[in-house]
Amino acid sequence: MASSSSITMAILSLVVLLLLGSSSAQLSTSYYSSSCPDLFSTVSGVVQSAISKEKRMGASLLRLFFHDCFVNGCDGSILLDDTSGFTGEKTANPNQNSVRGFDVVDDIKTAVEKVCPGVVSCADILAIAARDSVATLGGRSWNVKLGRRDSTTASLSAANNNIPPPSSSLSNLISKFSDQGLSTKDLVALSGAHTIGQARCISFRAHIYTDTNIDSGFANTRQSNCPSTAGSGDNNLAPLDLQTPTTFDNNYYKNLISTKGLLHSDQELYNGGSTDSQVKAYSNSSGSFYSDFAAAMIKMGDISPLTGSSGEIRKNCRKIN
Repeated sequence: MASSSSITMAILSLVVLLLLGSSSAQLSTSYYSSSCPDLFSTVSGVVQSAISKEKRMGASLLRLFFHDCFVNGCDGSILLDDTSGFTGEKTANPNQNSVRGFDVVDDIKTAVEKVCPGVVSCADILAIAARDSVATLGGRSWNVKLGRRDSTTASLSAANNNIPPPSSSLSNLISKFSDQGLSTKDLVALSGAHTIGQARCISFRAHIYTDTNIDSGFANTRQSNCPSTAGSGDNNLAPLDLQTPTTFDNNYYKNLISTKGLLHSDQELYNGGSTDSQVKAYSNSSGSFYSDFAAAMIKMGDISPLTGSSGEIRKNCRKIN
C-alpha cells in the first residue's frame, strides 16, 4: 500500500502538471455565463449597429483581432494608445493609417461595463466582435472561447516583425503563420477574411503594376484609382473581394483562381504552389471554407492568452489601469 506521503507527492505532481499546461486550456466558451450572462447580446448589438452604419467596419474589427493575436498573443495589446512614457503597436508599419475600429471597441466596452463592470477583458471583446462581424456579414458563427486577460505591455517591434506584409511570398506567409502555431491550412482559411474589407493603394500598387500573375483587365481597373507614383493616392481604397466586398462568402478564392487577387500575398496562395488545391477546394465549397475558417479562428484565439492572475481587466481598452 502506498504511503500517505507518496500519495501526497503524486497529487502535488499532478497539480503542477495541470498548472504547466497550456493556458489556452483555461479558456472556455462558458467563461462569463454566470459573471456576465448578457455579454453576447450586448456585444452583438453594438457590432451590428456599427456595421449597419458602415459595412467595412466588420472587416476592420476582424482585422483588429488578427493583428492583436499575432503580437505576443491575443491580449488586447493592439488597443493601447501611445503616451509620453509608453509606445504601443498602433504606429507599427502594418497598423499605422490602416487598423481601425477602435471607437467601436470603445463603444462595446462602455456597453459591457454597464451590464457587468470590471468583468470582461478587452482581449475577449475583440474575440467576440470578430465572430459577430463575420456572422453579421453572412458568414457562419462559432463558439468563442473566453477568459483572456488584458496585457499591460505592447510591442512595436513584434508588430513590425510578426504580421506578414502584403508583399509576402508564400514561403514567408507559411513561416509567419507557423511561428504562431498555425498550419498552412489555417493560413489559407484565415486569408479568406479578405472576402470582406478594403486595402490601400500603397498595399497593392506593386502587384497591379509589376506582377505578371494578374488578370490584365483587373489590373487596369485597379490602376485607374491607384497611381503608379509612390506618394500619390497611397490611401485610395479598393475592395479586397472584387465581387461581394461586404458579404462574407467564398468569392475571394474564386477571384484568386481568376488571378484577380488584390494583394501580392493573396495571389501567392494560388500561383502554382502547395496551396493551390486548398484554394480550389474552398472556391467549390463555401461549407468547407466556413468550417475551416471557424476552426482556424478558434485556434488563432488560443495563441498565448493571459489567464489566471496574469495581466488585468482594463477599465479603458486604450490604457492600462
